[in-house]
Amino acid sequence: MKIYSTNQKASFDYQLLEKLEAGLVLAGHEVKAVKNSKVSIKGAYVKILNGQVWLVGAIISPYQPGNVPADYDSQHSRKLLVKKSELKYLIGKSQEKGLTLVPVKLYDKHGLVKLEVAVARGKKKYDKRETIKKREVERKIRRQTG
Repeated sequence: MKIYSTNQKASFDYQLLEKLEAGLVLAGHEVKAVKNSKVSIKGAYVKILNGQVWLVGAIISPYQPGNVPADYDSQHSRKLLVKKSELKYLIGKSQEKGLTLVPVKLYDKHGLVKLEVAVARGKKKYDKRETIKKREVERKIRRQTG
């Protein structure tokens, strides 16, 4: 499983409660660009519109900049493919107060491009400080033992 892009800010800004896997609807040149890691999901989010799940704000740079369709937008919304039961679950969770849908990582699974979506709750400022302190303590321990 090759990981093409991760959203490190997701685990820092949000408490990830549950993760789901979704497929992406991409054009051929977008798939090639993703497989060459010309993609970023930093700052992207997942939105539900008209009973469909969409990835908004992900950037897929052109595979060959000189050979791109004239109307290509690298940040356009991309449809996510999920099972009907997962869709109902995501709709219910996204309507709960304080919960949101966040893309975590974009990866390859048996030749297909998949997106890991997390149901998340936003962290407060003091929770983020705790995370930073834990990280610094772990670094000190590694330096002492290493």
